[in-house]
Amino acid sequence: MAPKLAVWKFASCDGCQLSLLDCEDELLTLAGEVEIAHFLEASSAVVAGPYDVSLVEGSISTPADAEKIQHVRKASRTLVTIGACATAGGIQALRNYADAEEYRSVVYAKPEYVATLADSTPISAHVPVDFELRGCPIDRHQLLEVISAYLAGRKPGIPNHPVCFECKMRGTVCVMVAHGTPCLGPVTHTGCGAICPAYGRGCYGCFGPATRPNMGSLKTWLGNIGMSRPEVDRAFSTFNVAAFEEQPDDPP
Repeated sequence: MAPKLAVWKFASCDGCQLSLLDCEDELLTLAGEVEIAHFLEASSAVVAGPYDVSLVEGSISTPADAEKIQHVRKASRTLVTIGACATAGGIQALRNYADAEEYRSVVYAKPEYVATLADSTPISAHVPVDFELRGCPIDRHQLLEVISAYLAGRKPGIPNHPVCFECKMRGTVCVMVAHGTPCLGPVTHTGCGAICPAYGRGCYGCFGPATRPNMGSLKTWLGNIGMSRPEVDRAFSTFNVAAFEEQPDDPP
């Protein structure tokens, strides 16, 4: 029997699932090797588990999500989280540092009908995760590598160096050193191919913190090129705010 692949959505924008659909020709090849048993973004047809590999997009933001992820974990031999929402709580984790009840009362006409948790948390805060694939959205080539690796019974070959390494490989001049452009590349996990610096823009931290990032050093650099401390904090308060918030300023 062909291995069963399932794709699940929690609180998210669907962008990472669309990255899988964007694989086009590769997806057709994949579909010939596995049974896509649960992928509501692509088809309403659902095959019951258990599943060999589950890809999970989105953060846990409601009581129903917290219950559902337990069932997904039990039905999955391998569980891979995909994207910033699933790996770090996503941009919706900004509410972790504010009053969620105040937001709910202001945004919704009848907030009493809206069930929500005070925090938006990554999947790993609720169940064991076998692999985390970063990005907002994820890189489709990395996604195919992860799926292929688990179906073949090997470890995914995903690099963990910072974006600066990618800039050097592309021959891209450092935008921060050369032009004083704020850039989160020195502390951000690779995965995008350093697209933004290649076009003269600083990295926005879409792929979350790199392994053992030196946050204090970068914040000092950003201050030296003219950013105030609130501006520096705001620069990290985007797709991976919770993950960057967990990183100490002191060098590892």
